[in-house]
Formats: sequence, structure tokens, C-alpha cells
Amino acid sequence: MKYVGTELDLFQHAHNWKRYWATTVQPFIKGRVLDVGCGLGTNADHVWNKEVTSYTFLEPDANLLEQVPQHVQAGSMASSEKILGTTTNVAGRNFETLLYIDVIEHIEDPLAELRRASELLAVGGYVVVVVPAFQILYSPFDRAIGHYRRYNKAMLREHLPSALQIERLRYLDSVGFLLSLGNKLLLRKAAPTIGQIMFWDERIIPISKVIDPLTGFSFGRSLIAVLRRS
Repeated sequence: MKYVGTELDLFQHAHNWKRYWATTVQPFIKGRVLDVGCGLGTNADHVWNKEVTSYTFLEPDANLLEQVPQHVQAGSMASSEKILGTTTNVAGRNFETLLYIDVIEHIEDPLAELRRASELLAVGGYVVVVVPAFQILYSPFDRAIGHYRRYNKAMLREHLPSALQIERLRYLDSVGFLLSLGNKLLLRKAAPTIGQIMFWDERIIPISKVIDPLTGFSFGRSLIAVLRRS
């Protein structure tokens, strides 16, 4: 299965953003970790911690999976593995943490996917989800890279199986939301450039880190969820 998106090479440079969301979910990442739709594998550098005992890269695009070692420097990768496929290819296995970082929005039936996730998850384990937020920001760029939707909290709740309970749910990057809204309404550019990504990551994310708590994490460019199997 070949991934249709073109954004992975761009957003791998967004180190401030990746550190920001990873810090938000870091306390919930532990044990055997499954990184679903891992892409180039760059998330591992930001979520790896001393509580992680193994890390599985799961990716349906063979070309992307082949590049994972080139993009990962985190921790001791001696306890990692790469699997070509989707969650159906790891049925019967068990993990303490599942990561869906900018993945759910690419899946036509997210409820079915999250049901499979709950079956793979150990009791008391966590599913960490990062998705683009607010349908008002949906753009030709979203469509071009295979996004079915952008999420608000109510939409995400609708896609949760009963086995998964919400532990944390908040928006991040409030200033990025305003920037994206301005781009859609005024500039109307179809896709960001590397220069725009770097400006957002280096200048906007540090401001959002200050503003987000002041707004109560009530809006943002992305939605972060931590789900627990009770």
C-alpha cells in the first residue's frame, strides 16, 4: 500500500511541535509500544523514554518503512522491530501503548480501527491519538494527503469503542489554529512550503505553548487524546 501524502518529509523538521505534543502524552507511554502508521519513524525520537521496553514500527507503505532506520536515533533500538502492514497484521499480540500520530484522519472507518486497537491493548494500557482539529480548517491540502476529516472533541468521542475511556482530551497550538484559519480564508495556499513549516515550528509553537494553558486548551490546530482500556 503506497501512502498518497507528501507532508512527511516537510513535517519531520517540526521538532518543536513534536516535542510539544510528546511532552503532553509522555506519562502515558510505557511498556511494549506499537506505533501504528509510523511513516518515517520520527515520532520514536520524541516519545521514547525509560519506561518503554520495546518499540514496534507498523507501516503499510514498504518504501516508508524501509526508511525508518535513517530517521530514528532514539533510545536503544535493539529492542525494536519493523512490521509491514496494519493492525490486522498484528492481531493476537499485546501492547501497553498504541500510538496513532496523525493517522486516524486517514482511516475511512475509525471506529473499526479503534476497536482493533482496544483488542491489541493490555488492560490498563493507553492509546495515544493526535489528529488535525476543526473541520473549518479542512483544505485542499487535507484532501490531497488523504484526510477524510478533521476532528473536534465530539467527533472523536463518536469514534471511540466502549472499551476505551478518555483519560486526557485537549487541543494544542491555538496560535497555529489562527494562522491556519488566516491561510485558508486569506492566502488560500494549497500546501505549506518548508519555509512556512519552519516559521510555524520555530516562531509559532513557542507562543502556543504559553497561550494554550491560558485558553484552557479550548482550541487549537491539533487535538490530542489519551484513551485507556479499563
